[in-house]
Amino acid sequence: MEDSKPLHYVEISGEDLSPEKVADVACGRSGVSIAAGAREKMESSFSLVKTILASGKPTYGISTGFGDLSRVTISENQNYELQRNLIRSHAAGVGQPFSREVVRAMMLLRLNALCVGYSGINPEIADLLASFINLGITPVIPEQGSLGASGDLANLAHMSLGLIGEGQAVIDGERVSGQDALARRGRKPVRLFGKDGLALINGTSGML
Repeated sequence: MEDSKPLHYVEISGEDLSPEKVADVACGRSGVSIAAGAREKMESSFSLVKTILASGKPTYGISTGFGDLSRVTISENQNYELQRNLIRSHAAGVGQPFSREVVRAMMLLRLNALCVGYSGINPEIADLLASFINLGITPVIPEQGSLGASGDLANLAHMSLGLIGEGQAVIDGERVSGQDALARRGRKPVRLFGKDGLALINGTSGML
């Protein structure tokens, strides 16, 4: 059963994830928990992001746009929309959805990268991503769309839609809206802040 309680949990520190652990989580034999040290590192880097944003100092992807729009200044009040729209604009994958096992592995690898503590993400978002794994919420992620060299932006954007209550997910064997999936497990969507959107999609957690 997709929503069955894991038999045991793999502690995610960002430092010692093995192929065997990935396989156990991907197949639903194990759930995940976030190591205390990883949480401390995420909290520290997230605090730095908040300080940068409050200072108004131009910082790529936090108080500026992306790519050719890096010269555009983004105010603190506009930051939420910047991060949310980054996710929405990159969720442009096509094709059949990845299998449940592939999506679970992708979520695990992204969580592991975030737990290294360098991304500046809000730890609460890492908590919700862990809950997706533990509670059997599987975002619908199309197979086609990765850019390879610049990261699995489209794949990870579709994954991230579920965290903000958008997109679609499979839960209890049924394909539902991201909002409905969260509600069924008693969770609320996160509000992206700082560089949360960039931290979620800027990586190679799909191709790995």
